Amino acid sequence: MGKRKIKQTEKNNTVSEKKKSGLGAIPIFLITLCLVLSVGLVGILIIGFVTGKGFQTNWSEGVETVNDSGEREEFHFIWENIPEDSAQEEEQSTRYGHELADEDYMRENHILAWEGKDSNTVTFGFVGDILFDDEYAIMANLLRRGGTIKDGISEPLLEQLRDVDVLVANNEFPFTEKGMPTEGKAYTFRADPETTSYLHDMGVDVAVLANNHIYDFGETGLLDTLDTLATAGIPSVGAGKNLDEASSPLYFIVNDMKIAIVAATQIERLDNPDTKGATESSAGVFRCWNPEKLYEVVSKAKENSDFVIVYIHWGTENETDPDWAQLEQASGLAEAGADLIIGDHPHCLQGIAYYGDTPVIYSLGNFWFNSKTVDTGMVQVTIGQNGLESFHFLPAIQSDCRVDLAYGEDKERILSFMRSLSPEVLIDEEGYVRCPE
Repeated sequence: MGKRKIKQTEKNNTVSEKKKSGLGAIPIFLITLCLVLSVGLVGILIIGFVTGKGFQTNWSEGVETVNDSGEREEFHFIWENIPEDSAQEEEQSTRYGHELADEDYMRENHILAWEGKDSNTVTFGFVGDILFDDEYAIMANLLRRGGTIKDGISEPLLEQLRDVDVLVANNEFPFTEKGMPTEGKAYTFRADPETTSYLHDMGVDVAVLANNHIYDFGETGLLDTLDTLATAGIPSVGAGKNLDEASSPLYFIVNDMKIAIVAATQIERLDNPDTKGATESSAGVFRCWNPEKLYEVVSKAKENSDFVIVYIHWGTENETDPDWAQLEQASGLAEAGADLIIGDHPHCLQGIAYYGDTPVIYSLGNFWFNSKTVDTGMVQVTIGQNGLESFHFLPAIQSDCRVDLAYGEDKERILSFMRSLSPEVLIDEEGYVRCPE
């Protein structure tokens, strides 16, 4: 409701004796005029308070009167510029206040209170597969070189990773020292629980567990991972002790926005996969080869938040073109309410497309995963009150068990390659992506 102030701004004693002696019917006329103006102003005040609408511009109106002593007085009524929707904005600024005030509700519904670097927007960053198993090349070389995160990820890239408000990475292995490797599986990964320190060093805020290696050491390895990440203070999404937990979105409340992250995996595409899907009573990943449950979760997340991100493990390994299941589910996810779709699993980059207003990058590729020289990248997005404000793909290269930003000819080569894979979008020379009008 608009507030109004009335101020007396000046008083002048300049009426001459000649004017005083000429008073007769004039004072009655002036008194009547003042009464009429007063009634009118009161009416305006009442209407303003009843409708809750303020005035659109600052203005002041002077009214001249003569008091009982014959002195002239001038009043100025000054109206504040209060926007019509100020009350609405005030209400919106605290629309998640009831949730933030209820710690039990926040914990039970996987909601995190977060602070952004900017007061009006929030930035999310996304990278693909990472691996900390010291029996494989990435970690073995890191330890040989000194064991610090800078021995594996360049400082300029670390700055980009740490600069976003929320960094999301695909944790393609369990943190465990127990369990037995999955029988018959070609590659099984696990890492020392203490290596969660590297997630902190990278700036990772969310570990995605919906992938085909989190169950490499069975339910024991998955449960150890959940406990290890919780102890390290790193939220996870996409796996859990049961289906309800595995499919639950992770929410962030930041700058009066509520952002949801949903994670799921299509891999393996079998009736009885090695990577077990969670059930009502058993631990596993959130599987979406049959996507109906995923669509349901996304739709509900959209009802409960302002922006929904889906991080999905899908596609065919080493294929740069998305397969039919990716195309089908991307369309279905956008229709269900996803505002952004981030994909990985193929171990290589795939293109970018839009489904209506919903962008999808089909695969981020490996980020820091093996000894191969491969093109990769990081996606940074900025989200504001009206939705997605920017989508930025930063080219990078994994080589010799290190990953760094791409520069010069390599940067342009990777961007040109992404353009060739993304014929329906525009990608500028810095990697900013937009959909043609």
